[in-house]
Amino acid sequence: MIKYSTNITKEFEKSLMESVVNLISSAINKNKLYSPEWLSLMDAAKYAGVSYNTFIKFRHMGLKVCEINGIKRVSRKEIDRFLEENSF
Repeated sequence: MIKYSTNITKEFEKSLMESVVNLISSAINKNKLYSPEWLSLMDAAKYAGVSYNTFIKFRHMGLKVCEINGIKRVSRKEIDRFLEENSF
């Protein structure tokens, strides 16, 4: 491994570090690095790679959705199971 010696100011180093932290935080917030197990129907459709309307058809075909007080969520495991079961 080659090591390079650079002379950067402390101000530039601090600015660079803040930029890196902001990029990582942004990625986490956009679910690129962190993905919750339970998804809204809209997010679940994106996860499955289909339109929202197609995803609703999946529900009618047997995809299990959790609903509590009108809030609907579906687990990634259930989506994966459903897609695998309906693959040929």
